[in-house]
Amino acid sequence: MAIFIFFAALWYLSLFSQTFFQHRYAAHGAFTMSKGWEKFFFIFTYITQGSSYMSPRAYAIMHRLHHAHTDTELDPHSPSNSSNIFAMMWGTRTAYQQILHNKVEVEARYTKNLPDWGAFDRFANSTFSRLMWVAGYILFFIVFATNPYQYLLLPIVISMGAFHGAIVNWFAHKYGYINFKLRNTAMNLLFVDVLMLGESYHNNHHKHPSSVNFGQRWFEIDPVFYIIKLLNSLKVIKLAYIPKQQMTIS
Repeated sequence: MAIFIFFAALWYLSLFSQTFFQHRYAAHGAFTMSKGWEKFFFIFTYITQGSSYMSPRAYAIMHRLHHAHTDTELDPHSPSNSSNIFAMMWGTRTAYQQILHNKVEVEARYTKNLPDWGAFDRFANSTFSRLMWVAGYILFFIVFATNPYQYLLLPIVISMGAFHGAIVNWFAHKYGYINFKLRNTAMNLLFVDVLMLGESYHNNHHKHPSSVNFGQRWFEIDPVFYIIKLLNSLKVIKLAYIPKQQMTIS
């Protein structure tokens, strides 16, 4: 039981860090926060993502490139450019590493207003850090696993962020339904998205990239939107406005 609780906690905490801090805040600037809170969420993201931690700055640049060049050869992660999901995941990793280590020239328009904590990111993205987390995960499984089949979850735990990215970036560009006609393949993968905390409303997101609420129709529940509203009321973050749940799409 401990393994499954740990897996579920890591799944959602890691995913929350991705969608709240790296995606909605870093990439799209859907809200603002103080530098103190920004550093807090750097650390929170590192702790919750562990061995699959991604620099919010590098993630934001890569994601902005994705929106600017969706489904073209300049898109850092599109099923249109890969023969299978594993090839896309490897291509995403390569694009991320190039941006992280400044091995590719990035236009200035993609680097504005980014969270940046260089010293912390260098440590968090280091081989030592990743191996430390992997060792910790393996030790946890050794202590708490009650059946050998539970070790099948270990590779997912180690590369949790890659699995989250693959679900949205591959499947939400191939399967689902469409609320908005766009010049790309982005679709809404799930009708009620509890599994991906709103991230699977990909068609909605490509239509309104900076919207803090990824849901558009009455049944499209975005759990993180309500957490954002709470953090706004607590003055942890600041929203320019709080959008009402959309109910006008038939």
